Amino acid sequence: MAAPPFPDPLELLRARLVKTVRATFNDASKGEAPVVISDEALFARDTPIRMVHADIVGMLVGGMASLLLQMLHPHALQGVLDFSDFRADMHGRLRATAKFIAVTTYGHRDEAEAAIAKVNAIHARVHGTLPDGTPYSALDPRTLAWVHVAEATMFLEAYLVHVRPDMPLAEQDEYFRQFAVIARKLGCDPVPESKAEAQAVFRELRADLRATPEAREVAALVVSGKVEGAMTGVQPFLADAAIALVPPFARTMLGLEAPGLRMVPSRVVTRAMGSTLRWAFRQNRNKENRSP
Repeated sequence: MAAPPFPDPLELLRARLVKTVRATFNDASKGEAPVVISDEALFARDTPIRMVHADIVGMLVGGMASLLLQMLHPHALQGVLDFSDFRADMHGRLRATAKFIAVTTYGHRDEAEAAIAKVNAIHARVHGTLPDGTPYSALDPRTLAWVHVAEATMFLEAYLVHVRPDMPLAEQDEYFRQFAVIARKLGCDPVPESKAEAQAVFRELRADLRATPEAREVAALVVSGKVEGAMTGVQPFLADAAIALVPPFARTMLGLEAPGLRMVPSRVVTRAMGSTLRWAFRQNRNKENRSP
């Protein structure tokens, strides 16, 4: 009787990496599973939004950077503080955001529309007053616009820095045009459709931002590395990469220092992690048709 073939060590490594990452982004105890990649999605395969959102390290770094920026908007911050358990379960909050991005980017358009409708329904219940008595609502188009432009700008910037610095400007513009489809369905206004428009909207909405103790508290939590899950060990390096992406004015408002020399190990870790995960999931796509 022939002996079973010796396991391929690279295949074992690939499978282990894919399983670890998927456990980070999908809570099996709640029945969560990776999103099935559909040809009937809101966006076609191999288009800019699907390329940018496919890179795990770029999305982790860009996601943290966008969250830091979003918390500078007093209305967005208060909604998080009043209606979420972010302080106790930051990992869960970030996982939910990642799942929404995956479904709306890669899932069947019906699943994407359902996810957007669910978020809109949640936003309808999120309203109250700031400490100074100013009313806020998660349905406010201008607040939503800041959340969107912070996400889109940081996701793309992380991709440019850590994955593809030579991405043509035309593809960068297309990324904003594609992401605008989701933003409008969420009620954002204004919504940029090019990189230049995104920069203009960013400058306009910057006037709405405030440096508060609560924003600094959340920023410290995001960059502290105290996150459960498989990414815990590399969190400090990813956090330094995220801080480096945040504009200097925002770092000052959040009480964050530029990473400086810490960026040397951060670049080494993010580069190694990024290339390894891209290899693992590229190989995996030959076997499965699912997102992380």
